[in-house]
Amino acid sequence: MDDHHKEPFRLHLPEFDQLHKKLDRRNFLTKTSLGIGAFALGSLIGKSAFGKMASAASPVLTLEDEILRALPHFAPKAKRVVFLFMAGGPSQLETFDYKPKLVNMFGQGLPDSIRQGQRLTSMSANQSILPVVPSLYKFNQHGKSRTWISEILPHTAQVVDDLCIIKSIYTEAINHDPAITFFQTGNQLPGRPSMGSWVSYGLGTDNKNLPAFIVLISKNAVKDQPLYSRLWGNGFLPSEHQGVQFRSGKDAVLFLENPEGYDGADRKEMLDYLAQLNQLQNEPFGDPEVDARIAQYEMAYRMQTSVPEVMDISKEPDEVFDLYGPDSRDAGTYAANCILARKLLEKDVKFVQLYHQGWDHHGGLPSGIQKQCKDIDQPTAAFVKDLKRRGLLEDTLVIWGGEFGRTVYSQGKLLLKDYGRDHHPRCFTMWMAGAGVKAGISYGETDDFSYNIVKDPVHVHDFHATIMHLMGVDHERLTYKFQGRRFRLTDVSGKVVKDILA
Repeated sequence: MDDHHKEPFRLHLPEFDQLHKKLDRRNFLTKTSLGIGAFALGSLIGKSAFGKMASAASPVLTLEDEILRALPHFAPKAKRVVFLFMAGGPSQLETFDYKPKLVNMFGQGLPDSIRQGQRLTSMSANQSILPVVPSLYKFNQHGKSRTWISEILPHTAQVVDDLCIIKSIYTEAINHDPAITFFQTGNQLPGRPSMGSWVSYGLGTDNKNLPAFIVLISKNAVKDQPLYSRLWGNGFLPSEHQGVQFRSGKDAVLFLENPEGYDGADRKEMLDYLAQLNQLQNEPFGDPEVDARIAQYEMAYRMQTSVPEVMDISKEPDEVFDLYGPDSRDAGTYAANCILARKLLEKDVKFVQLYHQGWDHHGGLPSGIQKQCKDIDQPTAAFVKDLKRRGLLEDTLVIWGGEFGRTVYSQGKLLLKDYGRDHHPRCFTMWMAGAGVKAGISYGETDDFSYNIVKDPVHVHDFHATIMHLMGVDHERLTYKFQGRRFRLTDVSGKVVKDILA
């Protein structure tokens, strides 16, 4: 008998017989009444909506089942996504949004005609004047696109013709927690599924030995603003779709390795036994979390072999480490995580998210942002180059950016070499590269103060809708019913930014 015709593994133990017999009266009536009702309904309607004879033996698919069966809605341009998230809010004024007219306005108050009474944070609301401060750094044009890039991003300047720089992103949230939650989940309040979880739920995985959604956090970043596991959580989606954090060090994934003193020889047998217990619980109750738990146990078993192999970057050739920079040999740094992200993409992981903290520069911005850019500039550019030379960039979407931007005015000290900038949700800059987006373009414009958008605004919901579109998903059709309402990543708005699509 070949492998395809073997009986499925099942333990025949007295405990299972006992559990089968212990169906209470309510469960018995529920199961039998549903069976009789389904049989009667089948005889009345004849064929179901799916063209098959309805019966108790052929369960009717739920709307969720039908939603997933329809995916992808059209041919995807991107097979996988990597989001390089700069937590804290990078200043667009020091990086990509060149404003030369500000040089002659140092110290002058922000004109009321520009501010237009817009909301300020509590950190600068009491300032008698909002003094305009230009960037300390020089900008130069680079590439065939002649795009203006700050001098503190020299390596990013080398790949500018591969980037689609969007200067007109905006959000409503003005403080970190709601802003970063909004960018990760599409809502300012905690509890919604993260973007990676939606992708995992809708599109599944192309590698059964690794999670569809993996998270990496830089160990060499300033921990100015906290990160929470709910930012990559599954919310109300089945828990198998939550992001799995991979860490540097001995235990890459918590609780994955066998306990001390246990060789794991009978682990598969134990998991099969546990799966049967879970299945017995699932039959009377139909709780999707039981299915999720079974899948997670099986995934953990397979990851015991797959994770050590993918986490080991020591076998990379020297030229790879040279490309990504000196930090890349130190596991857990942003540079090393970029190499790891490339390896995960090669393994067809659907969604990889790197978090790099330290961009919240309310003071000491010139030296602070210079250090941040030194940490991420070479590895980020190397990542784009590496994907491109391996043929991965053409079907991988790379995203760079944070939760909001920074103000043109200084918060606190008015010193050209020691200024800070407050939070600014009205406009900020992000970039995309790779699958399905135009390369070597800048999209959207801000005013001379980088304070208001004057052309082609892109809301966070629009940004999410565009990402889903590139993955082959109509963002309005990927929904999930929870507490009586159907939810989606883009809530009740969002439109695809078609002008940046290749």
